Amino acid sequence: MRGWNEWRPFLGGEEGRCEALGEPWGWPLWNVGSEVDRGPLATDSRAEIIGPGGVWRQLARESATVLRDWGGNRALRLARVPVERGLEGSSLNLLGGGGGRQIQHHNQRAPVRHSEGEHGLEKLIIEGGRPLEGTVRTAGSKNAVLPIMAASILSREPLNLTGVPQLSDVNTMLGVLRELGAEGEFDSDGSLTISCAGDLIGRAGWESVRKMRGSVCVLGPLLARLGRVEVSLPGGCVFGVRPIDVHLKGLRALGARVDIEHGFIVAEAPEGGLRGADMYLGSAFGSSVLGTANVLMAATLARGTTTIQGAACEPEIVDLADCLNSMGARVSGQGSPFLTIEGVDELSGADHSVIPDRIEAGTYVIGGCLAGGRVRVEGCRPDHLAVVLDRLAEAELSVEVGEDWIETQPRDVKAERPRSTDVTTHPYPGFPTDLQAQWMTLMTSAAGLSIVTECIYPDRFMHIPELERLGARVRRQGTAALVSGTERLSGAPVTASDLRASAALVLAGLVAEGTTEVHRVYHIDRGYERIEERLERLGAAIRREKE
Repeated sequence: MRGWNEWRPFLGGEEGRCEALGEPWGWPLWNVGSEVDRGPLATDSRAEIIGPGGVWRQLARESATVLRDWGGNRALRLARVPVERGLEGSSLNLLGGGGGRQIQHHNQRAPVRHSEGEHGLEKLIIEGGRPLEGTVRTAGSKNAVLPIMAASILSREPLNLTGVPQLSDVNTMLGVLRELGAEGEFDSDGSLTISCAGDLIGRAGWESVRKMRGSVCVLGPLLARLGRVEVSLPGGCVFGVRPIDVHLKGLRALGARVDIEHGFIVAEAPEGGLRGADMYLGSAFGSSVLGTANVLMAATLARGTTTIQGAACEPEIVDLADCLNSMGARVSGQGSPFLTIEGVDELSGADHSVIPDRIEAGTYVIGGCLAGGRVRVEGCRPDHLAVVLDRLAEAELSVEVGEDWIETQPRDVKAERPRSTDVTTHPYPGFPTDLQAQWMTLMTSAAGLSIVTECIYPDRFMHIPELERLGARVRRQGTAALVSGTERLSGAPVTASDLRASAALVLAGLVAEGTTEVHRVYHIDRGYERIEERLERLGAAIRREKE
Protein backbone atom coordinates (compact mmCIF):
# COMPACT_ATOMS: atom_id res chain seq x y z
CA MET A 1 0.00 0.00 0.00
CA ARG A 2 1.32 3.44 -0.85
CA GLY A 3 2.18 5.93 1.83
CA TRP A 4 -0.16 8.75 2.79
CA ASN A 5 1.94 11.51 1.25
CA GLU A 6 2.31 9.67 -2.06
CA TRP A 7 -1.46 9.76 -2.53
CA ARG A 8 -1.65 13.53 -1.91
CA PRO A 9 -5.11 13.25 -0.38
CA PHE A 10 -7.74 15.90 -0.95
CA LEU A 11 -11.18 15.95 0.64
CA GLY A 12 -13.29 18.67 2.15
CA GLY A 13 -16.81 19.93 2.68
CA GLU A 14 -19.09 20.16 5.68
CA GLU A 15 -21.46 17.31 4.90
CA GLY A 16 -21.31 14.67 2.19
CA ARG A 17 -22.53 11.29 1.11
CA CYS A 18 -20.45 8.18 1.76
CA GLU A 19 -21.35 4.62 0.81
CA ALA A 20 -19.73 1.55 2.30
CA LEU A 21 -18.77 -0.68 -0.60
CA GLY A 22 -17.58 -4.27 -0.27
CA GLU A 23 -14.52 -5.30 -2.27
CA PRO A 24 -13.51 -8.86 -3.17
CA TRP A 25 -10.88 -8.98 -0.44
CA GLY A 26 -13.24 -7.56 2.14
CA TRP A 27 -11.67 -4.18 2.79
CA PRO A 28 -14.28 -1.46 3.30
CA LEU A 29 -14.24 1.31 0.70
CA TRP A 30 -16.02 4.54 1.48
CA ASN A 31 -17.19 6.17 -1.74
CA VAL A 32 -17.43 9.94 -1.40
CA GLY A 33 -20.11 11.53 -3.56
CA SER A 34 -19.27 14.11 -6.18
CA GLU A 35 -21.17 16.85 -4.33
CA VAL A 36 -18.46 17.00 -1.71
CA ASP A 37 -16.20 20.02 -2.03
CA ARG A 38 -12.56 19.08 -2.32
CA GLY A 39 -9.88 20.69 -0.28
CA PRO A 40 -6.66 19.71 1.43
CA LEU A 41 -6.88 17.36 4.38
CA ALA A 42 -4.11 17.80 6.90
CA THR A 43 -1.44 15.12 6.77
CA ASP A 44 -1.94 14.40 10.46
CA SER A 45 -5.65 13.79 10.01
CA ARG A 46 -7.29 10.63 11.17
CA ALA A 47 -10.44 8.68 10.50
CA GLU A 48 -12.85 6.89 12.75
CA ILE A 49 -15.90 4.70 12.27
CA ILE A 50 -18.83 5.72 14.44
CA GLY A 51 -21.48 3.06 15.02
CA PRO A 52 -24.80 3.34 16.87
CA GLY A 53 -23.04 2.14 19.99
CA GLY A 54 -20.11 4.57 19.77
CA VAL A 55 -16.63 4.59 18.25
CA TRP A 56 -15.67 1.35 16.56
CA ARG A 57 -12.10 2.11 15.62
CA GLN A 58 -9.92 5.15 15.21
CA LEU A 59 -7.27 4.82 12.54
CA ALA A 60 -3.91 6.50 12.42
CA ARG A 61 -3.11 7.78 8.95
CA GLU A 62 0.23 5.94 8.87
CA SER A 63 -1.35 2.53 9.17
CA ALA A 64 -4.69 2.49 7.54
CA THR A 65 -6.05 5.43 5.57
CA VAL A 66 -5.58 6.12 1.88
CA LEU A 67 -7.38 8.40 -0.56
CA ARG A 68 -7.51 7.78 -4.28
CA ASP A 69 -9.75 7.90 -7.31
CA TRP A 70 -12.23 5.05 -7.58
CA GLY A 71 -14.74 4.86 -10.40
CA GLY A 72 -14.35 8.56 -11.12
CA ASN A 73 -15.00 9.65 -7.53
CA ARG A 74 -12.71 10.48 -4.69
CA ALA A 75 -12.63 7.55 -2.29
CA LEU A 76 -11.26 6.72 1.13
CA ARG A 77 -10.02 3.17 1.64
CA LEU A 78 -9.88 1.97 5.22
CA ALA A 79 -7.71 -1.12 5.27
CA ARG A 80 -8.74 -3.90 7.66
CA VAL A 81 -11.33 -1.84 9.49
CA PRO A 82 -13.24 -4.14 11.88
CA VAL A 83 -16.75 -3.18 10.79
CA GLU A 84 -19.42 -5.53 9.61
CA ARG A 85 -22.41 -6.14 11.80
CA GLY A 86 -24.42 -3.14 12.90
CA LEU A 87 -22.84 -0.83 10.36
CA GLU A 88 -26.23 0.50 9.33
CA GLY A 89 -26.59 4.03 10.60
CA SER A 90 -22.89 4.43 11.26
CA SER A 91 -20.80 7.26 9.92
CA LEU A 92 -17.26 8.04 8.90
CA ASN A 93 -15.52 10.99 10.48
CA LEU A 94 -12.40 12.65 9.06
CA LEU A 95 -10.74 14.88 11.59
CA GLY A 96 -8.08 17.36 10.52
CA GLY A 97 -4.99 17.97 12.58
CA GLY A 98 -4.47 21.01 14.75
CA GLY A 99 -8.14 21.39 15.63
CA GLY A 100 -9.35 21.18 12.04
CA ARG A 101 -13.03 20.84 11.29
CA GLN A 102 -14.85 17.54 11.38
CA ILE A 103 -16.19 16.19 8.11
CA GLN A 104 -18.90 13.57 8.40
CA HIS A 105 -20.14 11.14 5.80
CA HIS A 106 -23.06 8.88 6.62
CA ASN A 107 -23.17 5.30 5.48
CA GLN A 108 -26.01 4.54 3.11
CA ARG A 109 -25.49 0.87 2.40
CA ALA A 110 -25.50 -2.53 4.05
CA PRO A 111 -22.63 -3.84 6.17
CA VAL A 112 -19.26 -4.47 4.60
CA ARG A 113 -17.28 -7.65 4.89
CA HIS A 114 -13.80 -7.28 6.27
CA SER A 115 -10.63 -9.28 5.97
CA GLU A 116 -10.50 -10.64 9.49
CA GLY A 117 -13.27 -13.17 9.64
CA GLU A 118 -16.89 -13.69 8.85
CA HIS A 119 -18.17 -12.42 12.18
CA GLY A 120 -16.22 -9.21 12.56
CA LEU A 121 -13.94 -8.65 15.52
CA GLU A 122 -15.43 -10.63 18.36
CA LYS A 123 -14.28 -12.16 21.60
CA LEU A 124 -15.19 -15.13 23.75
CA ILE A 125 -15.86 -14.48 27.42
CA ILE A 126 -15.36 -17.48 29.68
CA GLU A 127 -16.14 -17.86 33.37
CA GLY A 128 -13.75 -20.59 34.45
CA GLY A 129 -13.99 -23.35 36.98
CA ARG A 130 -17.13 -25.13 35.82
CA PRO A 131 -16.92 -28.90 35.25
CA LEU A 132 -17.70 -30.23 31.79
CA GLU A 133 -20.05 -33.14 31.24
CA GLY A 134 -22.01 -34.38 28.27
CA THR A 135 -21.65 -35.39 24.66
CA VAL A 136 -20.23 -33.54 21.68
CA ARG A 137 -20.27 -34.85 18.14
CA THR A 138 -17.23 -34.44 15.91
CA ALA A 139 -17.67 -32.33 12.78
CA GLY A 140 -16.15 -33.13 9.39
CA SER A 141 -12.43 -32.60 8.96
CA LYS A 142 -11.34 -29.13 7.90
CA ASN A 143 -7.96 -30.36 6.71
CA ALA A 144 -9.60 -33.09 4.64
CA VAL A 145 -12.44 -31.15 3.06
CA LEU A 146 -10.37 -28.24 1.68
CA PRO A 147 -8.21 -30.27 -0.77
CA ILE A 148 -11.24 -32.44 -1.59
CA MET A 149 -13.13 -29.30 -2.58
CA ALA A 150 -10.18 -28.34 -4.80
CA ALA A 151 -10.34 -31.82 -6.39
CA SER A 152 -13.70 -30.85 -7.92
CA ILE A 153 -11.67 -28.87 -10.49
CA LEU A 154 -10.48 -32.16 -12.01
CA SER A 155 -13.95 -33.10 -13.31
CA ARG A 156 -16.69 -31.43 -15.32
CA GLU A 157 -19.26 -33.44 -13.38
CA PRO A 158 -20.58 -32.44 -9.92
CA LEU A 159 -18.85 -33.53 -6.73
CA ASN A 160 -21.30 -34.00 -3.86
CA LEU A 161 -19.82 -33.89 -0.36
CA THR A 162 -21.47 -34.80 2.93
CA GLY A 163 -20.09 -34.26 6.41
CA VAL A 164 -18.84 -30.80 5.43
CA PRO A 165 -18.06 -28.69 8.54
CA GLN A 166 -19.59 -25.24 8.89
CA LEU A 167 -16.38 -23.24 9.00
CA SER A 168 -15.15 -19.92 7.64
CA ASP A 169 -12.30 -21.76 5.89
CA VAL A 170 -14.84 -23.84 3.95
CA ASN A 171 -16.60 -20.64 2.87
CA THR A 172 -13.25 -19.15 1.89
CA MET A 173 -12.37 -22.13 -0.29
CA LEU A 174 -15.82 -22.07 -1.84
CA GLY A 175 -15.27 -18.40 -2.65
CA VAL A 176 -11.93 -19.21 -4.30
CA LEU A 177 -13.55 -21.90 -6.44
CA ARG A 178 -16.38 -19.59 -7.46
CA GLU A 179 -13.92 -16.92 -8.53
CA LEU A 180 -12.23 -19.54 -10.70
CA GLY A 181 -15.59 -20.24 -12.39
CA ALA A 182 -16.98 -23.10 -10.33
CA GLU A 183 -20.51 -23.28 -8.97
CA GLY A 184 -21.06 -24.45 -5.43
CA GLU A 185 -24.10 -24.56 -3.18
CA PHE A 186 -25.02 -26.05 0.17
CA ASP A 187 -28.14 -28.19 0.18
CA SER A 188 -30.76 -28.13 2.93
CA ASP A 189 -29.22 -31.24 4.52
CA GLY A 190 -25.83 -29.54 4.84
CA SER A 191 -24.20 -31.35 1.93
CA LEU A 192 -22.15 -29.36 -0.55
CA THR A 193 -22.30 -29.77 -4.32
CA ILE A 194 -19.54 -28.26 -6.45
CA SER A 195 -19.68 -28.18 -10.24
CA CYS A 196 -16.79 -27.18 -12.50
CA ALA A 197 -18.61 -27.92 -15.76
CA GLY A 198 -17.89 -24.56 -17.37
CA ASP A 199 -14.70 -22.86 -18.42
CA LEU A 200 -12.40 -22.10 -15.51
CA ILE A 201 -10.08 -19.15 -14.95
CA GLY A 202 -6.43 -20.12 -14.48
CA ARG A 203 -5.58 -17.38 -11.99
CA ALA A 204 -6.18 -17.33 -8.24
CA GLY A 205 -5.26 -13.89 -6.92
CA TRP A 206 -3.80 -12.66 -3.67
CA GLU A 207 -7.12 -11.30 -2.45
CA SER A 208 -8.51 -14.84 -2.38
CA VAL A 209 -5.53 -16.99 -1.46
CA ARG A 210 -4.02 -14.78 1.22
CA LYS A 211 -6.79 -15.58 3.70
CA MET A 212 -6.07 -19.29 3.96
CA ARG A 213 -3.07 -21.45 3.23
CA GLY A 214 -5.27 -24.32 2.07
CA SER A 215 -6.27 -22.26 -0.98
CA VAL A 216 -2.96 -23.24 -2.61
CA CYS A 217 -4.53 -26.68 -3.17
CA VAL A 218 -6.13 -25.34 -6.35
CA LEU A 219 -2.65 -25.21 -7.93
CA GLY A 220 -2.27 -28.90 -8.82
CA PRO A 221 -5.77 -29.59 -10.16
CA LEU A 222 -5.90 -26.32 -12.12
CA LEU A 223 -2.57 -27.09 -13.76
CA ALA A 224 -3.72 -30.61 -14.67
CA ARG A 225 -6.95 -29.32 -16.20
CA LEU A 226 -5.87 -26.08 -17.89
CA GLY A 227 -2.16 -26.61 -18.59
CA ARG A 228 -1.22 -23.18 -17.26
CA VAL A 229 -2.04 -21.51 -13.97
CA GLU A 230 -1.11 -18.53 -11.82
CA VAL A 231 -1.76 -18.90 -8.09
CA SER A 232 -0.74 -16.35 -5.49
CA LEU A 233 1.60 -17.47 -2.77
CA PRO A 234 -0.66 -18.43 0.16
CA GLY A 235 -1.48 -16.78 3.47
CA GLY A 236 -3.14 -18.30 6.56
CA CYS A 237 -2.03 -18.60 10.18
CA VAL A 238 1.28 -16.93 10.92
CA PHE A 239 3.58 -18.98 13.13
CA GLY A 240 6.83 -19.13 11.23
CA VAL A 241 8.16 -20.14 7.85
CA ARG A 242 5.91 -22.53 5.93
CA PRO A 243 7.59 -23.06 2.56
CA ILE A 244 5.85 -24.51 -0.49
CA ASP A 245 9.00 -25.91 -2.08
CA VAL A 246 7.61 -29.46 -1.91
CA HIS A 247 4.62 -28.41 -4.04
CA LEU A 248 6.86 -26.88 -6.69
CA LYS A 249 9.34 -29.77 -6.62
CA GLY A 250 6.58 -32.28 -7.29
CA LEU A 251 4.99 -30.32 -10.12
CA ARG A 252 8.38 -29.86 -11.77
CA ALA A 253 8.91 -33.62 -11.55
CA LEU A 254 5.67 -34.01 -13.53
CA GLY A 255 7.25 -31.93 -16.29
CA ALA A 256 5.82 -28.52 -15.45
CA ARG A 257 7.79 -25.32 -15.72
CA VAL A 258 7.31 -23.48 -12.43
CA ASP A 259 8.46 -19.97 -11.54
CA ILE A 260 7.71 -17.38 -8.87
CA GLU A 261 6.80 -14.05 -10.48
CA HIS A 262 5.49 -10.98 -8.64
CA GLY A 263 4.23 -13.06 -5.73
CA PHE A 264 2.55 -15.66 -7.95
CA ILE A 265 3.34 -19.29 -8.62
CA VAL A 266 3.30 -19.50 -12.41
CA ALA A 267 3.15 -23.11 -13.61
CA GLU A 268 2.88 -24.40 -17.16
CA ALA A 269 2.57 -28.02 -18.24
CA PRO A 270 4.68 -29.32 -21.15
CA GLU A 271 3.14 -29.86 -24.55
CA GLY A 272 0.84 -32.85 -24.33
CA GLY A 273 0.18 -32.33 -20.63
CA LEU A 274 1.76 -33.47 -17.40
CA ARG A 275 3.59 -36.77 -17.45
CA GLY A 276 4.02 -39.39 -14.76
CA ALA A 277 7.30 -39.56 -12.89
CA ASP A 278 9.08 -41.07 -9.88
CA MET A 279 9.79 -38.56 -7.14
CA TYR A 280 10.68 -38.08 -3.50
CA LEU A 281 8.59 -35.45 -1.67
CA GLY A 282 10.14 -35.45 1.79
CA SER A 283 11.54 -32.26 3.29
CA ALA A 284 13.77 -31.23 6.17
CA PHE A 285 10.71 -31.33 8.46
CA GLY A 286 9.25 -34.55 7.10
CA SER A 287 6.41 -35.01 4.67
CA SER A 288 4.12 -32.21 3.49
CA VAL A 289 0.36 -32.79 3.64
CA LEU A 290 -0.63 -29.98 1.28
CA GLY A 291 2.36 -30.67 -0.96
CA THR A 292 1.36 -34.32 -1.25
CA ALA A 293 -2.26 -33.32 -1.93
CA ASN A 294 -1.32 -30.90 -4.71
CA VAL A 295 0.98 -33.33 -6.51
CA LEU A 296 -1.41 -36.24 -6.01
CA MET A 297 -4.28 -34.33 -7.62
CA ALA A 298 -2.14 -33.15 -10.53
CA ALA A 299 -0.85 -36.70 -11.16
CA THR A 300 -4.35 -38.17 -11.57
CA LEU A 301 -4.59 -36.63 -15.06
CA ALA A 302 -0.90 -37.02 -16.00
CA ARG A 303 0.17 -39.38 -18.78
CA GLY A 304 1.65 -42.55 -17.35
CA THR A 305 2.35 -43.64 -13.79
CA THR A 306 3.57 -41.49 -10.91
CA THR A 307 5.20 -42.87 -7.78
CA ILE A 308 5.67 -40.64 -4.76
CA GLN A 309 8.09 -41.58 -2.01
CA GLY A 310 8.01 -39.58 1.19
CA ALA A 311 4.27 -38.94 0.77
CA ALA A 312 2.27 -37.71 3.75
CA CYS A 313 0.48 -40.55 5.56
CA GLU A 314 -2.15 -38.38 7.27
CA PRO A 315 -5.78 -39.55 7.30
CA GLU A 316 -6.65 -36.42 5.33
CA ILE A 317 -4.49 -37.65 2.42
CA VAL A 318 -6.16 -41.06 2.63
CA ASP A 319 -9.55 -39.36 2.46
CA LEU A 320 -8.49 -37.30 -0.56
CA ALA A 321 -7.21 -40.42 -2.35
CA ASP A 322 -10.44 -42.26 -1.58
CA CYS A 323 -12.45 -39.36 -3.01
CA LEU A 324 -10.29 -39.24 -6.14
CA ASN A 325 -10.72 -42.99 -6.63
CA SER A 326 -14.49 -42.60 -6.37
CA MET A 327 -14.13 -40.03 -9.18
CA GLY A 328 -12.33 -42.57 -11.36
CA ALA A 329 -8.69 -41.99 -10.41
CA ARG A 330 -6.29 -44.87 -9.83
CA VAL A 331 -4.47 -44.16 -6.58
CA SER A 332 -2.96 -46.86 -4.37
CA GLY A 333 -0.75 -46.88 -1.30
CA GLN A 334 -2.63 -44.15 0.57
CA GLY A 335 -1.81 -44.23 4.27
CA SER A 336 1.81 -45.19 3.55
CA PRO A 337 4.83 -43.10 2.44
CA PHE A 338 4.60 -44.69 -1.03
CA LEU A 339 1.83 -43.54 -3.38
CA THR A 340 1.23 -44.85 -6.88
CA ILE A 341 -0.99 -42.91 -9.29
CA GLU A 342 -1.88 -44.26 -12.71
CA GLY A 343 -2.95 -41.32 -14.83
CA VAL A 344 -6.38 -41.35 -16.52
CA ASP A 345 -7.84 -39.20 -19.29
CA GLU A 346 -10.65 -37.72 -17.20
CA LEU A 347 -12.43 -37.95 -13.88
CA SER A 348 -16.16 -38.11 -13.22
CA GLY A 349 -18.41 -36.78 -10.50
CA ALA A 350 -18.88 -38.63 -7.23
CA ASP A 351 -20.53 -38.71 -3.82
CA HIS A 352 -18.13 -38.62 -0.90
CA SER A 353 -18.45 -38.36 2.88
CA VAL A 354 -15.69 -36.38 4.61
CA ILE A 355 -13.91 -38.06 7.54
CA PRO A 356 -14.37 -36.69 11.08
CA ASP A 357 -11.95 -34.02 12.26
CA ARG A 358 -9.30 -35.68 14.44
CA ILE A 359 -7.96 -32.32 15.62
CA GLU A 360 -11.36 -31.09 16.76
CA ALA A 361 -11.98 -34.44 18.47
CA GLY A 362 -8.58 -34.28 20.15
CA THR A 363 -9.26 -30.74 21.34
CA TYR A 364 -12.50 -31.75 23.06
CA VAL A 365 -10.88 -34.84 24.57
CA ILE A 366 -8.05 -32.72 26.00
CA GLY A 367 -10.64 -30.21 27.22
CA GLY A 368 -12.56 -32.93 29.04
CA CYS A 369 -9.37 -34.22 30.66
CA LEU A 370 -8.33 -30.71 31.65
CA ALA A 371 -11.68 -29.88 33.26
CA GLY A 372 -11.92 -33.29 34.93
CA GLY A 373 -15.39 -34.10 33.63
CA ARG A 374 -17.05 -36.95 31.80
CA VAL A 375 -17.06 -35.77 28.19
CA ARG A 376 -17.92 -38.18 25.39
CA VAL A 377 -16.67 -37.20 21.93
CA GLU A 378 -18.77 -39.11 19.42
CA GLY A 379 -18.48 -39.65 15.69
CA CYS A 380 -14.68 -39.62 15.78
CA ARG A 381 -11.99 -42.06 14.68
CA PRO A 382 -10.03 -43.17 17.79
CA ASP A 383 -7.47 -44.88 15.55
CA HIS A 384 -6.60 -41.44 14.17
CA LEU A 385 -5.74 -40.29 17.72
CA ALA A 386 -3.71 -43.29 18.90
CA VAL A 387 -0.67 -41.21 19.87
CA VAL A 388 -2.82 -38.72 21.82
CA LEU A 389 -4.49 -41.57 23.72
CA ASP A 390 -1.05 -43.00 24.47
CA ARG A 391 0.15 -39.66 25.89
CA LEU A 392 -3.02 -39.29 27.97
CA ALA A 393 -2.36 -42.72 29.48
CA GLU A 394 1.22 -41.65 30.23
CA ALA A 395 -0.21 -38.57 31.96
CA GLU A 396 -2.38 -40.92 34.06
CA LEU A 397 -5.59 -39.47 32.67
CA SER A 398 -8.28 -42.09 32.26
CA VAL A 399 -10.35 -42.33 29.07
CA GLU A 400 -12.61 -45.00 27.65
CA VAL A 401 -12.60 -45.75 23.95
CA GLY A 402 -15.27 -47.25 21.70
CA GLU A 403 -15.54 -47.89 17.99
CA ASP A 404 -16.37 -44.27 17.17
CA TRP A 405 -16.15 -42.46 20.49
CA ILE A 406 -13.74 -41.40 23.24
CA GLU A 407 -14.93 -40.55 26.76
CA THR A 408 -12.91 -38.77 29.42
CA GLN A 409 -13.43 -39.92 33.02
CA PRO A 410 -14.25 -37.72 36.03
CA ARG A 411 -11.51 -36.73 38.44
CA ASP A 412 -10.87 -34.14 41.14
CA VAL A 413 -8.76 -31.62 39.23
CA LYS A 414 -7.16 -30.21 42.38
CA ALA A 415 -6.38 -33.51 44.12
CA GLU A 416 -5.51 -35.56 41.02
CA ARG A 417 -3.29 -33.50 38.80
CA PRO A 418 -2.00 -35.02 35.53
CA ARG A 419 1.45 -36.50 35.50
CA SER A 420 3.95 -34.36 33.59
CA THR A 421 4.41 -35.87 30.14
CA ASP A 422 6.66 -34.94 27.24
CA VAL A 423 5.47 -34.78 23.63
CA THR A 424 7.27 -34.18 20.36
CA THR A 425 5.34 -33.31 17.22
CA HIS A 426 5.92 -35.43 14.13
CA PRO A 427 4.09 -36.18 10.89
CA TYR A 428 1.32 -38.77 11.22
CA PRO A 429 1.14 -41.14 13.04
CA GLY A 430 3.22 -38.99 15.40
CA PHE A 431 1.81 -36.39 17.75
CA PRO A 432 0.06 -33.76 15.57
CA THR A 433 1.41 -30.23 15.50
CA ASP A 434 -2.20 -29.03 15.41
CA LEU A 435 -2.69 -30.34 18.98
CA GLN A 436 0.59 -29.04 20.37
CA ALA A 437 -0.88 -25.83 21.84
CA GLN A 438 -3.83 -27.65 23.40
CA TRP A 439 -1.50 -30.23 24.97
CA MET A 440 0.64 -27.45 26.37
CA THR A 441 -2.44 -26.03 28.07
CA LEU A 442 -3.14 -29.43 29.62
CA MET A 443 0.44 -29.64 30.91
CA THR A 444 0.15 -26.24 32.63
CA SER A 445 -1.94 -28.11 35.23
CA ALA A 446 0.38 -31.13 35.51
CA ALA A 447 2.50 -32.00 38.52
CA GLY A 448 6.10 -31.49 37.47
CA LEU A 449 8.00 -30.34 34.41
CA SER A 450 6.89 -31.26 30.88
CA ILE A 451 8.73 -30.68 27.62
CA VAL A 452 6.82 -29.90 24.45
CA THR A 453 9.03 -30.10 21.36
CA GLU A 454 7.84 -28.75 17.99
CA CYS A 455 9.51 -30.50 15.05
CA ILE A 456 7.07 -29.47 12.30
CA TYR A 457 6.88 -25.69 12.69
CA PRO A 458 9.70 -24.67 15.05
CA ASP A 459 8.25 -21.21 15.68
CA ARG A 460 4.74 -22.37 16.54
CA PHE A 461 4.85 -21.05 20.08
CA MET A 462 2.99 -17.74 19.84
CA HIS A 463 0.49 -18.95 22.45
CA ILE A 464 3.15 -19.08 25.18
CA PRO A 465 3.01 -15.37 26.19
CA GLU A 466 -0.78 -15.53 26.34
CA LEU A 467 -0.75 -18.63 28.54
CA GLU A 468 1.71 -16.80 30.79
CA ARG A 469 -0.83 -14.00 31.14
CA LEU A 470 -3.14 -16.58 32.69
CA GLY A 471 -0.46 -17.63 35.16
CA ALA A 472 1.11 -20.54 33.29
CA ARG A 473 4.83 -21.11 33.76
CA VAL A 474 6.27 -21.80 30.33
CA ARG A 475 9.73 -21.07 28.98
CA ARG A 476 10.75 -21.53 25.39
CA GLN A 477 14.15 -23.03 24.67
CA GLY A 478 14.79 -23.30 20.92
CA THR A 479 12.28 -25.68 19.38
CA ALA A 480 11.07 -26.83 22.80
CA ALA A 481 8.91 -25.35 25.53
CA LEU A 482 9.46 -26.21 29.19
CA VAL A 483 6.14 -26.28 31.05
CA SER A 484 6.23 -26.20 34.83
CA GLY A 485 2.79 -27.22 36.05
CA THR A 486 0.88 -24.99 38.41
CA GLU A 487 -2.10 -25.58 40.67
CA ARG A 488 -4.12 -22.69 39.30
CA LEU A 489 -4.58 -20.35 36.38
CA SER A 490 -6.32 -17.00 36.71
CA GLY A 491 -8.51 -15.34 34.12
CA ALA A 492 -7.23 -12.41 32.05
CA PRO A 493 -7.66 -10.88 28.59
CA VAL A 494 -5.66 -12.82 25.99
CA THR A 495 -5.26 -12.56 22.22
CA ALA A 496 -5.39 -15.47 19.79
CA SER A 497 -2.58 -15.55 17.24
CA ASP A 498 -3.70 -18.49 15.11
CA LEU A 499 -6.31 -21.21 14.87
CA ARG A 500 -4.92 -23.80 17.26
CA ALA A 501 -3.53 -21.22 19.69
CA SER A 502 -7.04 -19.80 20.05
CA ALA A 503 -8.38 -23.26 20.94
CA ALA A 504 -5.64 -23.65 23.56
CA LEU A 505 -6.57 -20.32 25.15
CA VAL A 506 -10.25 -21.27 25.27
CA LEU A 507 -9.33 -24.51 27.05
CA ALA A 508 -7.20 -22.57 29.52
CA GLY A 509 -10.09 -20.18 30.15
CA LEU A 510 -12.36 -23.11 31.03
CA VAL A 511 -10.25 -23.92 34.11
CA ALA A 512 -8.84 -20.48 35.00
CA GLU A 513 -10.28 -18.79 38.07
CA GLY A 514 -12.40 -15.78 37.18
CA THR A 515 -13.07 -14.35 33.74
CA THR A 516 -10.99 -14.91 30.61
CA GLU A 517 -11.54 -12.92 27.44
CA VAL A 518 -10.16 -14.47 24.25
CA HIS A 519 -9.84 -11.79 21.57
CA ARG A 520 -9.57 -12.18 17.78
CA VAL A 521 -11.65 -15.36 17.77
CA TYR A 522 -12.15 -15.20 14.01
CA HIS A 523 -9.17 -17.57 14.06
CA ILE A 524 -11.13 -20.22 15.91
CA ASP A 525 -14.06 -20.01 13.49
CA ARG A 526 -11.71 -21.22 10.78
CA GLY A 527 -11.46 -24.69 12.33
CA TYR A 528 -14.09 -25.18 15.06
CA GLU A 529 -17.79 -25.31 14.34
CA ARG A 530 -19.71 -23.04 16.79
CA ILE A 531 -17.30 -23.87 19.60
CA GLU A 532 -18.97 -21.66 22.21
CA GLU A 533 -22.39 -23.28 21.66
CA ARG A 534 -20.98 -26.77 21.90
CA LEU A 535 -18.95 -26.03 25.03
CA GLU A 536 -21.97 -24.36 26.60
CA ARG A 537 -23.96 -27.58 26.10
CA LEU A 538 -21.18 -29.35 28.02
CA GLY A 539 -21.69 -26.98 30.94
CA ALA A 540 -19.15 -24.24 30.22
CA ALA A 541 -20.01 -20.62 30.97
CA ILE A 542 -18.96 -19.11 27.65
CA ARG A 543 -20.43 -16.49 25.38
CA ARG A 544 -19.49 -14.55 22.27
CA GLU A 545 -19.56 -10.75 22.17
CA LYS A 546 -18.45 -8.02 19.80
CA GLU A 547 -15.20 -6.28 20.63
